[in-house]
Amino acid sequence: MSIEITLMGLLVGFLVGLTGVGGAALLTPILIIIGVQPSIAVGTDLVYNSVTKMFGVIQHWKQKTVNFTLVKYLAIGSIPSAIIAVSALHFFADVYHNQEEFIKSALGYVLILVSIATIIRVFFDKRLRPNRWQLAPIEEKKGLTICIGVVFGFIVGLTSIGSGSLFAVAMLYLYRMQASELVGTDIAHAFLLVTVAGVLHAGAGSVDYLLVGNLLLGSIPGVMFGSTLSAKVPARPLRTIIATIILISGLKLI
Repeated sequence: MSIEITLMGLLVGFLVGLTGVGGAALLTPILIIIGVQPSIAVGTDLVYNSVTKMFGVIQHWKQKTVNFTLVKYLAIGSIPSAIIAVSALHFFADVYHNQEEFIKSALGYVLILVSIATIIRVFFDKRLRPNRWQLAPIEEKKGLTICIGVVFGFIVGLTSIGSGSLFAVAMLYLYRMQASELVGTDIAHAFLLVTVAGVLHAGAGSVDYLLVGNLLLGSIPGVMFGSTLSAKVPARPLRTIIATIILISGLKLI
């Protein structure tokens, strides 16, 4: 057990609960910075995310705030795509022997993408909604939804990042839902996606279970405490600061 890792989990969980910004975008680069191999950081984060999101799914299931039709279409694209991404990582490891450097670079670019998506959500939310895509029935957007799943699912399988942040932004601007339903749908789909990707990474030996336990020990109370304060603290400036930190982390990893 490591008190430093537990405190890091506490901080990340607190920030996630306070702002709603994706934990993987904060946690994975931190793990790499403190010396964890990129492949282990990705696999560990996916398993850690699966456990944390499971609690969220249970709660939103009880509240009936999950759009299962949207979850189904996203998963049809994202899960096979994530499987392909993990297989591609093994291919790079076996053939080119540069898996760690490849993951590190991919993480850098995805972190930049996540930071931009977060900033767009903070500053341009009201200007981009409502729009004609939101008004169209979900069945008319079936192909688009599956394609979104394919693209972002590959990114999540490769880097562990985006299961919340990237999908949340897509759902926010392309589908018409209440805020609670958007969050519940995002968490339910993310749980399926990161669980499948996490199992694949675990099968490849890319998960540090002791690290997962240490992180959960801190992050679970951190998320609860941050969520309690979220209604009392202005989230917009905090999200901007976190997006800037994510951007800097991405630039450093490239």
